[in-house]
Order: sequence, then C-alpha cells, then structure tokens
Amino acid sequence: MPVFDYDPPDRFVAGAVGQPGARAFFLQARGHGRITTVALEKFQVAVLADRLDELLDEVLRRSGGRAPVPAVAPADLTDEGPLELPLDEDFRVGTMALAWDPETSQVVIEAQEAGEGDEEDEPPADDRPEPAVLRVRISAAAARAFSRRALEVVAAGRPPCPLCGRPLDPEGHICVRLNGHHPGGLSA
Repeated sequence: MPVFDYDPPDRFVAGAVGQPGARAFFLQARGHGRITTVALEKFQVAVLADRLDELLDEVLRRSGGRAPVPAVAPADLTDEGPLELPLDEDFRVGTMALAWDPETSQVVIEAQEAGEGDEEDEPPADDRPEPAVLRVRISAAAARAFSRRALEVVAAGRPPCPLCGRPLDPEGHICVRLNGHHPGGLSA
C-alpha cells in the first residue's frame, strides 16, 4: 500500500480546474521535494472542510479554550494560489478520515484511494493490492486555513438561481419556480 505521508506539508490545499459546472476537484500536498495530487468529488471537498471545522470547534470546546486552536483561519496562512502544475493525479479518493492528535496538537487527514471493491454488493478481492493513502498532519491553524479555502473553492462554481437555488448554467436555466413544475407532484 503506497502511503503518501506529509508531516507537515509545505503546502496542503483543495483546488479545482475547469469551467463551473464541469470542474474537477483535487487535494494537493507538497513537501520534501514531492507533490501528491488526488482527485475527489466536489461534495467530498465540502464535507472535508465542514468536518474539519467541526473537529476543531469540538477540540476547542472540550479543552475549555486551552487547546492551540484558532477560532478562525489566521490571515497570514491564506493561500489563494493555483494548484501546482502539471496536475498528475496519483489516485481518486474513496473514503476520508479525520483525527486530532493531542500529543502534537495536529489534525491528521487521511484520504484513501477508491477501490474496485468499494461497491457494497461486491466482496473484497483478497489478491487486490491495498489502496493508496494520502496522510497529512497539519496544525490547527493550517487546518482552519485549508477549510476556508476549500469552502471558497466549492462556492466558486455556478451561481444559484435566486428563485429555486439550483445552479445557473451559461446556456440557460429552466427554473422550477417559473415553469409550474414542482418535483414531488402537483401543488395547490
């Protein structure tokens, strides 16, 4: 099982490439003269950012405010730079895990490669190689900065329709609030 371990990385960011509505999302870690780039879905980026903030808020709450966790992302850790090129995808993410290491006061993020046996109906094959893992250990401040950037990347897609909230496409939009069609049946 290849493990891409960064403790800590020089840079760890979420980013997207492509036009809104057709973007590809990535996590990218750089350090020790190497770069690891993993692909994932937009919702995975959003969930990771939300869960990071929840984890840090819980650590802060449980410590009574004594843990070295900033309430918001420090401005000096803002990273608005593009993903590093070339974008060579090391693997596609299936599952992710988060943990707080109280010994080092770091957040541990693991992104595991999606495998062929990830389908619930399919039994795991014993001869299949172990999935690759990206493991990143970052400070609480870096985790807040990562989360803020990730949420900005997710929000930078297609703007929502002011009436129905669904994404507006450059080609047009059929708004369910204007055409009388409501998912779920007829309305009174």
